[in-house]
Amino acid sequence: MKENKFINIIKKKWLVDSFMTVLLILIIIAIYICINIIVHKQNWSPIDFSQEKLFSLSEDSKQKVSNIEKNVNIYFLRYEESDSNYELAKQYSNANKKINVEIVNENTRPDLIEKYEIASGQQGIVVESNGKTKAISPEELVTYDMTTYEVISIAEQKLTNAIMNVTANSMPKVYFLEGYSEFTLVNGMYSLNMYLANEVNEIAVLDLLAKGTVPEDCDTLVIPTPNKDFDEIATNAIIDYINSGRNILWLNAAITTDVDMPNVNKILALYGVAPFQKGVIIETDADKMVTSNNIIIPSVSENHDITKDIYKTTGVILRNATKINMLESADDLKISKTDLVYTEDTAFFRKDFTNNSKTPVEEEEKGKFLIGAEIDKTITDKNEETGEVAKKSKLVIYGENYFASDLQVHSNYKVVLIQLASNKDLILNTISYLTNKEEDITVRKGTGTVVYTATEFQNAIVMGIIFIVPIVIIIVGIVVWIKRRIKE
Repeated sequence: MKENKFINIIKKKWLVDSFMTVLLILIIIAIYICINIIVHKQNWSPIDFSQEKLFSLSEDSKQKVSNIEKNVNIYFLRYEESDSNYELAKQYSNANKKINVEIVNENTRPDLIEKYEIASGQQGIVVESNGKTKAISPEELVTYDMTTYEVISIAEQKLTNAIMNVTANSMPKVYFLEGYSEFTLVNGMYSLNMYLANEVNEIAVLDLLAKGTVPEDCDTLVIPTPNKDFDEIATNAIIDYINSGRNILWLNAAITTDVDMPNVNKILALYGVAPFQKGVIIETDADKMVTSNNIIIPSVSENHDITKDIYKTTGVILRNATKINMLESADDLKISKTDLVYTEDTAFFRKDFTNNSKTPVEEEEKGKFLIGAEIDKTITDKNEETGEVAKKSKLVIYGENYFASDLQVHSNYKVVLIQLASNKDLILNTISYLTNKEEDITVRKGTGTVVYTATEFQNAIVMGIIFIVPIVIIIVGIVVWIKRRIKE
């Protein structure tokens, strides 16, 4: 068998005497050290074995920051270089060279420690651009699942949000109507409130009885499930808001009791939507339900901006959804409808909640049902003579509210419904669409807690490369050197 030329050179030129053997060992060690220095200086992304790639910057964040033309500084005050959040932040510099990430302390930048008033011994992160700053405390980088008591990292969301915040010219403002629903931002939709803040939005609640009108800075008005009728003040204010050509997100859980809501129905009728009926959608196809037949996985449109990315995923999960019906005569309303979420013909509509049958009875309506839709209403037509542009109001309406809530679904373990499947993407994409932030419509990276999840084999490879290979090379060199000394 012919001897390898490389091995032959090593034997005859480098292992012929003690000096050359020691020199070879020193060269190998020097190469190893140089490689580590180069890797460290290049800020290459670390190997990430977590399923959700929580320690790697997502493509979504890379795309968002890649086009920023302003200089951005991310200061990690009193952090160590080994901190995982600092390692994550360095990846922003790779995505955009205008983003500078550095660790500062009293020795390197005492001016920044004093400027941002970080208390002695405390850590903090400051994102700065052109005089605008956003401070992030270590506590803000995590949240907690109160059902599993797990710590959930939201570091990337916070950092990306802060970068977009300090570089944005303005932020959309989203108002949530309160006083007419059991769903509020502090009771029932707290998770949504947190997610929206991470998406660079200004969030506010709106009490129309106190205000009397929808504020001019409202980009989107969110109306969660009304459990009582609107009064005249709220009704007139919402109609004025619609006539000004602005947008609404309407969430409506299934109605379980007969409640007369003439003013609510008056608002819906402006978009050609018929009053919601008492009842809930039930599935008969086991592949389209989760844990029970009233928790369903409906179909979504593959063509609409809100749902086209969700179409490629496992979909959304809805609980106690109700159907959306359109008025028969809506031609004079100047509206156009696009279906977003709907069932197939394996579903049926149940009005009698005392019936626990998993199959429809004779009088129950069966077939396809509309659960989510966009309805565009033309307020004023385009006028070429006067140069007036068309004024439109968009309504995105869902016959379900729980998918955007903190509702818990019991399976083998507890989970928050808004975090299931692509529910979070559906609600956030909808608001991004209505606030004209189409660039933020996407499928977002999950934020679950992840312990290092490399397999034993993967971990052995990494540890071997880092520690064992250099040690083996050194030991082999020493053994060869000792043997040659003995022969001498």
